[in-house]
Amino acid sequence: MSIADTASASTPTGPTGTPRKRILQELERPGHIVSNLTPNWFASVMGTGVVAVAAASLPLQFPGLRTGATVVWSISAALLVALTVATGLHWLRYRSTAMTHHRHPVMAHFYGAPPMAFLTVGAGALLLGKDWIGLPAAVAVDWTLWTIGTLGGLITAVLVPSLAFSRHENGPAAAFGGWLMPVVPPMVSASTGALLLPYTPAGQARETLLWACYGLFGLSLVMSLVVITLIWNRLMQHQVGPAAFVPTLWIVLGPIGQSITAVNLLASNAPTAVDAGTAHALLVVALVYGFAMLGFGLAWTAIALTITVRTARRHLPFSLTWWSFTFPLGTCVTGLNGLALHSGLDAVGYLAVLYFAGLVTAWIVVATRTFHASVIRGTLLVPPAVH
Repeated sequence: MSIADTASASTPTGPTGTPRKRILQELERPGHIVSNLTPNWFASVMGTGVVAVAAASLPLQFPGLRTGATVVWSISAALLVALTVATGLHWLRYRSTAMTHHRHPVMAHFYGAPPMAFLTVGAGALLLGKDWIGLPAAVAVDWTLWTIGTLGGLITAVLVPSLAFSRHENGPAAAFGGWLMPVVPPMVSASTGALLLPYTPAGQARETLLWACYGLFGLSLVMSLVVITLIWNRLMQHQVGPAAFVPTLWIVLGPIGQSITAVNLLASNAPTAVDAGTAHALLVVALVYGFAMLGFGLAWTAIALTITVRTARRHLPFSLTWWSFTFPLGTCVTGLNGLALHSGLDAVGYLAVLYFAGLVTAWIVVATRTFHASVIRGTLLVPPAVH
């Protein structure tokens, strides 16, 4: 199956000429609104939640930013609840369809989206939601969502590659950014777990969580580097490919930005778990690793942006893969926020603000297009049978 075929299958939309009346009639049938629900819908939660999380620690804070970020977090939380319920209904009413997702060579990788959605909303609760629900409730919510997201992420990091190795048929040109989706969740767990260190009982429990987060960091980093190498190799030998493939190039920024975020957040909270000497060493590692990885991140941003602009000038069809423009940029913002804090360099802070501006712009565009395609036109929710 080619990238074009799989992209179409993973983000089905109605044909351009499909009458709106017919679409709405189909969606009015009981259960049809969840009949075509796929795991990649959770990318909308990730992309929305990361806007709030990125704003919470942005070096440039201004009046209204925190309130606006909290509102955005509440939207992501509502989306998470709605999609979780809808997914449960999908499995209940359309189990035979739901059971095909893990066998699909593209869709299976997007099972990494739900764990990251849970983790992102949980982090937002602790960073922003506490203003509305109180700190004790925020900590409880974050612990719950972190546990769900971490367990889910570990499962996807093991099972999805296992399926790809043994069940899926992938040709020489199959590698794409979506292959990173199931292996990045442990890195998100490392970042969000760092936020929970001050709220973990002191002693063995807190120190265990710290080093467990570094283990999650290493697990995801090694897997991500392998996949990024495969993506680079595909681009070198088979070029960019279909336009539908282009947005997923931005997913490469996900493990880059998230790894920088993880080492810096862990370094920030390490003093609560280990001795001063070890904490200082971890801070040095965070700075050295962060700036080294930042170089590659800037280069990949330029590459992805160049390819995206060139493709958009020709034609870049809208699909759910457009959410790839959001979460990866958000991880770059959170990573730069940490580097700016620890290095004290104004240039890094300005760069964080620049990436944040790009993130907000991308989120507004993608959220608007998703709302129009799913609610106004209804094409994103049309069951495959009515295409």
